[in-house]
Amino acid sequence: MSVPERKRNIHLHVMVTRDEFATIHQRMDEAGIANTGAYIRKMALNGYVLNVDLAPVRELVSLQRRCANNLNQVAIHANTYGVYPSEIAALQKDYAELWERVSDVLKQLAAVVEL
Repeated sequence: MSVPERKRNIHLHVMVTRDEFATIHQRMDEAGIANTGAYIRKMALNGYVLNVDLAPVRELVSLQRRCANNLNQVAIHANTYGVYPSEIAALQKDYAELWERVSDVLKQLAAVVEL
């Protein structure tokens, strides 16, 4: 009697650490899948990997540092000599730009979460 050919006849071998193995089985339990091969196949074929560009976040951090530095300088100046309206206007402009960028990044992150 001949053995029928398997539908999936290519073997794929992947090495993992004990921690990775435990995490895979934990996620399998969460997904309600008991067969490791079926879970790995499903994730490889239908899963997705997020590759997030953090350049906007780095720019936000830079803007935040500049605004904090400016605010510190104005506070020192205000405590010593008083405050000039032009300094307040410059700070307001910097903070408006910062919050505009924060809003843009939050919208982008919200779009990623919706995937």
